Amino acid sequence: MVDTASGTQRRTGLMLALLAFAQFIVAVDYNIVFVALPEMGSALGFTTQSLQWVVSAYAVAFGGFLLFGGRAVDRLGARRLFILGLTIFGLSCLLGGFAESPALLITARAIQGFGAALLTPATLTLIHTRFAEGAPRNKALALWGACGSGGLAAGALLGGVLTDAWGWEWVLFILVPLALLAAVLSPGILAADERPAGDQGGFDAFGAILATVGSSLLVLGLVSGPEAGWGSLRGAGSIVAGVVILAIFTLVENKTKNPLVPMRLFGNRSLVTAILIILVFQSALGGAYYIFTNYVQGVLGYDALQAGLAFIPLTIISMAASLKLAGALLGKWGPKGTLFFGMAVNGVGMIVLAVAMSTNASFWALVPGLIVWGIGGGVTFPAMFACAASGVAPQEAGIASALASTSQQIGGAAGLALLVAVATAGLAGDAGAAPAVADVADGLRTAMWIGGAASVIGGLLAFTLKSPGASPAPAPVAEGADGRVDEVRING
Repeated sequence: MVDTASGTQRRTGLMLALLAFAQFIVAVDYNIVFVALPEMGSALGFTTQSLQWVVSAYAVAFGGFLLFGGRAVDRLGARRLFILGLTIFGLSCLLGGFAESPALLITARAIQGFGAALLTPATLTLIHTRFAEGAPRNKALALWGACGSGGLAAGALLGGVLTDAWGWEWVLFILVPLALLAAVLSPGILAADERPAGDQGGFDAFGAILATVGSSLLVLGLVSGPEAGWGSLRGAGSIVAGVVILAIFTLVENKTKNPLVPMRLFGNRSLVTAILIILVFQSALGGAYYIFTNYVQGVLGYDALQAGLAFIPLTIISMAASLKLAGALLGKWGPKGTLFFGMAVNGVGMIVLAVAMSTNASFWALVPGLIVWGIGGGVTFPAMFACAASGVAPQEAGIASALASTSQQIGGAAGLALLVAVATAGLAGDAGAAPAVADVADGLRTAMWIGGAASVIGGLLAFTLKSPGASPAPAPVAEGADGRVDEVRING
């Protein structure tokens, strides 16, 4: 007799492991390139101004194509786009590793961003559609979020180790086998995509162009402003153009029969609240990572590897909070209480860290703030994406995930630009003179304070959520024809 329950549980575990691994890959890439930037610049002949495009090209393509990627997931299938996104991501890393000119490396990074823009909504859609809403999905998102935290730490560490040992190329080459292996394993682990029910109509090509151009210009302006100047064409000019095009996109979508982004989604209070919370949370988080990295290197004198190691307490606590605390709090308090708690604790941790950021602080003086910050971030991350998927129809899970992820990218770029501006506001000094370390520390500390306060205040957005009503009907207890599962065990 075949133990079908055991077989279903094993397949569910493999599916979740694959989806979490995909998030790990994307998260590794977030940090792994930063440490290698100086060597990339000297090896390929980048100018000081052009080197930032190794990071910006990826960010612009990722943020710009997310809405396109999300709708493509809904129309073409999450498994197909998951495999395609992994393949594009992996091959573009290979191309980038072999680059011998700045133009080729920047192009490869943009293609990599496009692959991530397909992969991210596909991953979230597979979680949202293959795991029933409630405890099963919350547990799946908890593991997904924990692997994201682990990837951030692994990226920081691997970036330093690989660059020192074998050169900058290996921060890209290391991602090639990871992404392609996941793509090869996917058909045997993920159930085939089902044809969406109902008439799906045509694809909104004009809306896709407007959304991609508008989002790309907005992200471009946010990432370019600190370097090019906010009054420049590439700074404020790109932001204004992006906002105008996105406004036109909204008008067009209201008149389109088969819109890229159905406007009725904005009637889902959980989704809208999640988008706003993600925007605030990522604004604080993206800027805070940059601030802390610059603090330990620029003020405390850590090298690249030591800076990566400094993130380990934050990462371990964040992973533990995602796995052990987020799902339990969602089950006990619901999204409203969990998101407020997570955002508030996240902000308090950043403020505690800011208090300890003196010019001669020991690492151990920073650990309490890192621990509190990690608890808040670990709880918030899976909770806000669980909230974003609440009440969304399966055939629109891709675009809902893309809206949440676009908010994440825009928030990260905006937060980084704002907090960097705060941190450097008082460092003008004499032309050509390096600012005093005490002044640098003061600026970074002030920026961390502001980021923490924004997170605490942003947590109040959670109270706009509706109070939970009657529980929905339970989903099937085992995997059915649609590949959906009602229960998943993470801790055995």
